[in-house]
Amino acid sequence: MNELKTLLEKEGWLLLDGAMGTMLIQSGLESGSSPELWNVEHPEKVRAVHQAYIEAGSQIILTNSFGGARMRLKSHNLQERAYELNRAAAQNARAEADAAGHMVLVAGSMGPTGQLMAPMGKLTYESAKAAFAEQAQALAEGGADLIWVETMSDLNELKAAVEGAREATDLPVAATMTFDTHGRTMMGVTPKKAIQELGSLDLIVSGANCGNGPDELETAIQEMHAADPQAILVAKANAGLPKMVKQQVVYDGTPQVMAEYALRVRELGAQLIGACCGSTPEHIRAMSEALARDRADQIGF
Repeated sequence: MNELKTLLEKEGWLLLDGAMGTMLIQSGLESGSSPELWNVEHPEKVRAVHQAYIEAGSQIILTNSFGGARMRLKSHNLQERAYELNRAAAQNARAEADAAGHMVLVAGSMGPTGQLMAPMGKLTYESAKAAFAEQAQALAEGGADLIWVETMSDLNELKAAVEGAREATDLPVAATMTFDTHGRTMMGVTPKKAIQELGSLDLIVSGANCGNGPDELETAIQEMHAADPQAILVAKANAGLPKMVKQQVVYDGTPQVMAEYALRVRELGAQLIGACCGSTPEHIRAMSEALARDRADQIGF
């Protein structure tokens, strides 16, 4: 499967999607409920989010399976439905990608388990790997084009996810870490260390997502690119910083702010550009238009 690299060679950069949880909350998902359960209870609402991002310009969409590892689903007593919910997540995204009329890739999202790895916590490498293998197999069966490991803080958990994915499927694997603690991950990993370690895992792409808004993510991308100029980098920043407004979490990054971020991270070396928490199709559309204008300016149109 080289669709992603084929697209990159043709386009030079690719546009990812934005937040899923933010959009589902707008559609009625209650705080504390499982977004993954909506893959089977409200598939039309999940598909509507995918469709909106595709219409806004997204060329790669992530499945609604970020919290789909069985130990994370256990908090909702859904651990025995992990395979079903992940497969449905990929099926929903696949249906919208196939309906797009042009190539849209489906990335099977796998986020952290929410548990600390041993020896700091009780999660063993083998149990993490098995959970990620289950998730990856279901995502592949549902129609994912690649596996997308994201928002990782612990290199060992990331490696367990990559290894688990490779035991379950031959799909390419992408991975990103989140640098939200003074320029490091929560577990102390620097962008330079991350790209060095990720570079040894034969990933199709790697990079940074989430974090504390565009500024910190831009710094992470700059450091990653400096450490490995050949790496194909992902930048997927939150839409600014969260604030409480009328008892609701609101992110302060406007579509214009995110459009400017998209241009900056492209200049810093990112080739796959999207947005994370707090973002909407309006943010992605503004980013798409800004990047398209920049491309036209560069080739003299």
